[in-house]
Amino acid sequence: MNLLKAMFTVSGLTFLSRITGLLREILAAHWFGAGLIMDAFNVAFRIPNMLRRLFAEGAFSQAFVPILGEYYHKKGHDETRLLISRTTTLLGTILFIVSVVGIFISPQLVYLFSAGFKAIPGKFELTTQLLQIVFPYIFLISLSCMFASVLNTVGAFALAAFASTLLNVAIIGTVLIAGHWFKQPVMAMAWGVTLGGILQVTLLGWGVRKYKLLPSWSWKPSDPATQRILKLMIPSLFGVSVSQVSLLINTHIASTLSSGSVSWVTFADRLMEFPSALLGVAAGTIILPQLIKHHQSQNTGAYNSLLDWGLRTTLMMSVPSAVALHVIGIPLIATLFMHGHFNARDAIQTHFALSAYSIGLCGIILVKVLAPAFYARQDIKTPVKLGILALIIAQLSNTFTVPLFAHAGLALSTGLSACVNALLLAFTLYKRGIYSPEPGWGKVILKTTVAVIIMASVLSFFKGNENNWFHYSNIEKVIRLLGLVVAGISAYFISLRCLGFKPSDFIRKE
Repeated sequence: MNLLKAMFTVSGLTFLSRITGLLREILAAHWFGAGLIMDAFNVAFRIPNMLRRLFAEGAFSQAFVPILGEYYHKKGHDETRLLISRTTTLLGTILFIVSVVGIFISPQLVYLFSAGFKAIPGKFELTTQLLQIVFPYIFLISLSCMFASVLNTVGAFALAAFASTLLNVAIIGTVLIAGHWFKQPVMAMAWGVTLGGILQVTLLGWGVRKYKLLPSWSWKPSDPATQRILKLMIPSLFGVSVSQVSLLINTHIASTLSSGSVSWVTFADRLMEFPSALLGVAAGTIILPQLIKHHQSQNTGAYNSLLDWGLRTTLMMSVPSAVALHVIGIPLIATLFMHGHFNARDAIQTHFALSAYSIGLCGIILVKVLAPAFYARQDIKTPVKLGILALIIAQLSNTFTVPLFAHAGLALSTGLSACVNALLLAFTLYKRGIYSPEPGWGKVILKTTVAVIIMASVLSFFKGNENNWFHYSNIEKVIRLLGLVVAGISAYFISLRCLGFKPSDFIRKE
């Protein structure tokens, strides 16, 4: 398997997901602006997303995937399918109960996340109604993540990467087709979330069925493998819980700031998701199954080499991405979001958050490559402990950054804590002898720095006066932004080529 090719496949399909997600945000900005309505939807959508990270992408997947990989490589098809069936039965039952209970306690959850909404007439009530509609998404998306883990383990990365596109398509389509049916059109967005979850679980279930791994009902929580997963989940669940508590605190803080703060941070986060998902998530998805395989075969040399390749590749892509987001933030935001109710003030405030986020982008991406090095060894406790320490640092820094930078201070704290987390993970791997940097890192860092400086200079020159971007026509903004993107990418990669890098230097075969 050509890992670079596989990474580009996942990145390409993830890019499609992010493009449709961006289109969703553009349309939402046009329809609802960045005020009360979007704040209500973003908080309502954030709660099931938080639980998704808690139950599916977080604690569960970190515990399930390494054991699934062990069964797949060592115990054969029948044992693997039995593991999947018993795990899905247990997870699905728990999450169905959580979804039902969540619908009934929605007012209490909204108050927990955004007590500040109570002070604004109608905002708290709207958020509660939206949450009751989207809450079943936690059940649906968790099953989807379960099926995606199975597909990634067997090397079928494409379908899992594409599935999230369906959520965005469902939301956009529901608003366009049925938005006028509702007194408050944002309700259609909420129903689109639930529809998207149904489409995702259907598609991924079909994919798992192709490999004859579709689970059947098998209730046996006392099964030894299931118990191992639950045992591994305990430290991970604690760590992810701390992470979500941190998110809860950030959302609560944002709800007490000026109206629109939640949405400004959300729009900035949407732009950050592009490089984060295209690089970090894609690399982590590709290398985790391979790291598990090398660990199971005790091939430490291949393990180290693969991890080193992942770190170099993502670093050389994340640094220019971070710098570019800062330099052309206003052109990006003005082009993508400045329509309808989204005005120049919203663009400037979103740019503040985006610039703050960009400081920690490299850390955010590298964590997604470093953490799998622990998960592959079924070591959940170490990254959890280090992640908790980083999150404590984030909340402590909020006490300084929020008074100074308002909503952008939340983004800055998040980014800085990710950098701390990445450094701690890398140092721990090195100290334990699990990872040792291979020769050539000094040249990589030096040449990347030179190429990024050249790229930033080109972007700064061609973007011109930022204030002009608020007055260009939509067509002119699109043309100018495309020109900026092409100029930046060309400047960076031509500079790397002149400095001695070749495309073949990035290729990795397994």
